[in-house]
Amino acid sequence: MSAKPLIALLLISPLAGACAGSIQVLAPTAGCSSLIPAGWTEPVPSAALPPPEAVEADWQVFGIEQTGQLTRANGRTSDVVEIVTSCEARDAAAVRQIERPWWRRLLPG
Repeated sequence: MSAKPLIALLLISPLAGACAGSIQVLAPTAGCSSLIPAGWTEPVPSAALPPPEAVEADWQVFGIEQTGQLTRANGRTSDVVEIVTSCEARDAAAVRQIERPWWRRLLPG
């Protein structure tokens, strides 16, 4: 083997090692449950019942307020499902990125 290819190989090898070693992919550190807003573990309270001397209009207001509370509670369910689904997709993408061969990590995406 002549000296020129050996010298070229010696000059290029640190560069290849630096490129391969500079890629670092970290898994997400926050769990999916940490993305759920604080206070959502508490139930949504019922609307306040009207007083005993309430008239028909008071009961109508109660019905409207109770419907609003139910809508709020049902919205939490769909929001939590969306949060967990997005979080699982984020984690799966991170695992795919980490498990790629070192030479694939040199390419974007």
